[in-house]
Amino acid sequence: ATVCCRRWANDSCRIALLTEDAAGNRTQYSFSDLQKKANQLSYALRDAGVTKGDKVAILLPQQFETAVAHIATFQLGAISMPLSLLFGPEALSFRLSDSAAKIVLTDEAGLSNLLSVRDKCPALEKVIGINTLQAYGVTQWDSFLASHNRSFPLTDTLATDPALLIYTSGTTGPPKGALLPHAALIGNLPGFVASQNWFPQEQDVFWSPADWAWTGGLMDALLPCLYFGMPIV
Repeated sequence: ATVCCRRWANDSCRIALLTEDAAGNRTQYSFSDLQKKANQLSYALRDAGVTKGDKVAILLPQQFETAVAHIATFQLGAISMPLSLLFGPEALSFRLSDSAAKIVLTDEAGLSNLLSVRDKCPALEKVIGINTLQAYGVTQWDSFLASHNRSFPLTDTLATDPALLIYTSGTTGPPKGALLPHAALIGNLPGFVASQNWFPQEQDVFWSPADWAWTGGLMDALLPCLYFGMPIV
């Protein structure tokens, strides 16, 4: 949370994400924007009972709120668990039950499959909907974050403390959860830098179609770009 956002957040001109929707509407978010929203979410998650070591599932596409969710979870000392929107009910149910995730953040695309298996996930306490229609048992993102506008004090973590829980695809038996520590990002950086022609160079902007729900998109696109303080599309 510190190396990927907080240390860059004092520079309001440093851009973290560049987005463009299907209609061509463009938005840019600074590291300051990312940090402020992550602070709100960290407080909201803590008030909802999430503590160090708890799992927060992120069932979202590549968008600003996805990056916010990861940073907010990391600085809380909790464990983020990315989930692909391609997962059907059975795949979601297994991962949510096996991980004992307490909270899921999702959008309209993931909501139907999620609600269909919610009763099979006893540890799941709250579903947060981002731009979703009103549904029973779903808390809307804006209301969940409301009144949380303070800076958030970092939770102390060790390099070996868990930060990410990413499941294998399950091609050889049930999916297996790989628990990655905070230090995994540092260990991953040399390969990323070398494979991207010694990224970052001046004025670099990074884009990849790789889904942030997988290690390829998260550990080899989003998080390294944020680590180096560079914008990602």
